[in-house]
Amino acid sequence: MTKKFTVYSAQFTASICRAFRYFLSTVNCQRSSGFTLIETLVAISLLTLSIVAPMALTAQSLATAYYARDQVTAFYLAQEAIEGVRALRDGQILQIAQCPNATECASLDIFGPIPISRDGIDRPFTIDPRESDPLHAIQQCALSQCQDRPLQTNGTLYGYESDWTDSNFTRIVRASFVGGGQDEIRVSVTIVWRTGAFQVRTFSISENMYRWVNDGSNQT
Repeated sequence: MTKKFTVYSAQFTASICRAFRYFLSTVNCQRSSGFTLIETLVAISLLTLSIVAPMALTAQSLATAYYARDQVTAFYLAQEAIEGVRALRDGQILQIAQCPNATECASLDIFGPIPISRDGIDRPFTIDPRESDPLHAIQQCALSQCQDRPLQTNGTLYGYESDWTDSNFTRIVRASFVGGGQDEIRVSVTIVWRTGAFQVRTFSISENMYRWVNDGSNQT
């Protein structure tokens, strides 16, 4: 009886070994034929990280470059407005120098074309330095109207033309007398813009201008 049991045990053990060897050979064949699901997921994750990180860095670099570009543009647009007001003042000086008689000269004021805030009344305006005629160069407006009037561009120049495209810049100009007299004004320019997802930015500069020649205002 013991011998028979030993024979059965040996046969069962041999069957188990054959089955285990078959299982191992199947697994080895499967492993040698390709990647497992986990290995595939890990490879995809690494590939995604290697692509997304440089793309995100590139997008951030482009956004920063666009912001820097617009910041420089805002500075030049503000300076352009200052120079436009100065040109109008100097144009009045030329008219005074070429004035044929005293009667006409009496009505000339160096700061005449410039809307000047006084007596607590704010007089903001927009200016298009491309225009030499003050009637076309300066447009006085309420603050809300100035804020809703963006500068327009043709891709190279900025100004106010009906057939140009609205830019993301708004320019508001103000002028006020300095020191209680009327011989000096301060011209202030505020540029408001927004680049992409960045928050709204504001840039302001100011410059003083003087009544440095005699005119018909009797202020010198």
